[in-house]
Amino acid sequence: MKEQVIQNVLEKKIIAIIRGMEPDICVKLAEAFYAGGINMIEVTFNQAKPDEFYKTAEAIRAIREKFQGKVLAGAGTVITLEQLQMAADAGAQYIISPSVDVEIIKKTVELGLVSMPGAMTPSEIVTAYNAGASFVKVFPIGDLGASYLKALKAPLSHIPLLAVGGVNPDNIADFMKAGAVGAGVGGNLTNKNWIAAGEYDKITEVAAALVKNANI
Repeated sequence: MKEQVIQNVLEKKIIAIIRGMEPDICVKLAEAFYAGGINMIEVTFNQAKPDEFYKTAEAIRAIREKFQGKVLAGAGTVITLEQLQMAADAGAQYIISPSVDVEIIKKTVELGLVSMPGAMTPSEIVTAYNAGASFVKVFPIGDLGASYLKALKAPLSHIPLLAVGGVNPDNIADFMKAGAVGAGVGGNLTNKNWIAAGEYDKITEVAAALVKNANI
């Protein structure tokens, strides 16, 4: 399973990020993403609402059951071992964190899952990779731009980097050309107004644009 996820990231490139949505909405979003060509979804833990952590697990489990392997579900904003175990028990196939926590990275690997921690500096990126991360997400990358990622890749060409934070259809090609192997996209894809209006076709359009521009 781990190799399948790694290969999928390299081939499909885009991970859709869902924050603060009910499990049933997460499934609807997954359908919209999949229709646009995105088959990887990160459902995040809301650290401000510990009593709702179970909803992240529920959403991951629901996506796994609905798509039967066609969509790969992972957990995001994982910052404790308890959250990691909850995600793993729900069927998460990869674990994404906003920071470099060596203990979480190693435990993720021990569980046979793909680790994708977030890092900003060269030191953090190397620490994460040496701890066992399969990918390191450069986060938040939006304001720094593709030039920063390109500068990182010069000495760290052996480390697969993901561009996350502020990535959209207009700039994703720049990040890919700068050396990213993939990208995580949240707010620019999961438009809350569209979701409230039930306009999932618009989300599918953005997903398709991201897929197209990531492969230019």
